[in-house]
Amino acid sequence: MVKSVAILGSTGSIGRQTVSVCRDLGISVRALTTNRNIELLLEQAKLLRPAYVAACDLDASLELERLMIGTGITVLPAGEDGLRCAAAIPGVDCVVTAVSGAVGLRPTIDAIYAGRRIALANKETLVCAGDMVMKLARAQGAELIPVDSEHSAIFQCLAGRERELEKILLTGSGGPFRGKTRGETSSVTPEQALRHPNWSMGPKITVDSATMMNKGLEFIEAMHLFGVTPDDIEVLIHPESVVHSAVELVDGTVIAQLGVADMRLPIQYALTWPERRGSSCKRLELTELAGLHFMKPQLENTPCLALAMECARRGGNSAAVMNAANEEAVHLFLKRRLGYNEIYDCVAEAVAGIGFIEEPGLEDIIESDGEARRFVKERYT
Repeated sequence: MVKSVAILGSTGSIGRQTVSVCRDLGISVRALTTNRNIELLLEQAKLLRPAYVAACDLDASLELERLMIGTGITVLPAGEDGLRCAAAIPGVDCVVTAVSGAVGLRPTIDAIYAGRRIALANKETLVCAGDMVMKLARAQGAELIPVDSEHSAIFQCLAGRERELEKILLTGSGGPFRGKTRGETSSVTPEQALRHPNWSMGPKITVDSATMMNKGLEFIEAMHLFGVTPDDIEVLIHPESVVHSAVELVDGTVIAQLGVADMRLPIQYALTWPERRGSSCKRLELTELAGLHFMKPQLENTPCLALAMECARRGGNSAAVMNAANEEAVHLFLKRRLGYNEIYDCVAEAVAGIGFIEEPGLEDIIESDGEARRFVKERYT
């Protein structure tokens, strides 16, 4: 089990639950970061007494500096620089990357170079630069332990069986609009999209779960994390969210990981691996289950998932463009400046309209990310 952590994005959904897990396990928290929620960050700092804090938003960072006078807590720089500093500060065993979006890419790379374990909750890192990040992690001997419930499940099922893997079975609930046609979702509001039937998450990831873009991002992430091709991953709709994912082995055996829908479980496992510790989470009562159901996704009704799978096969900078365009499109949808079905239209236009780079470097990926964001803003605002 790790002894000390830095939590990047401690005020978000995953970050808050990581704080809870660290308190339960007695893990020291050396650094906390937020975007602009300094009120919650202050509460966390009083509770955990970290050595470092940071706010990405410049105004929030200036206010944080004022509030931290006399506390002995160092305020790191604003923006991405603060995240990068937090990822590499001395005395940290593990960096929990709980920030949302491509902003998590460079801090993750810094954590790899610093020799930290990375509890990876920022799927965009591997979506945008999976080949590069995984190659660097192997070269540096870094531990990347997935926090997403699906990837944690696959990680647990595969333990010691990597050479026997035939297929990954990536499950998803299907979100609040499972079975709905594109025509039936044309008038969906943000409030409706934010009502996930099984999980409590932040707004962006909840909308992504509704469009099933989140499952598409997880598809790409699984491909890189476990070194498989798109043809080695099958997406299954599983409404109950009890089987968090499974693997099929070469002899036809299927090994699945089951549990309650509580993100504290995969967070804790990422911090205690290869051990397990007791948990206060609710236990799964199999006798209370009415049944478990699995079905293939209807890709014509979930075009965001289909687009992500297409980008996975295309490679290059496609996924980075898709991810950035989706972040901007979801933001516009939540602000009621873009329709629900237009999220896909917007992202597909960006992927088609921005130049393809077959073997992008880090700067190419960052430039593609910026170009996609500009494309969406210019066309839809």
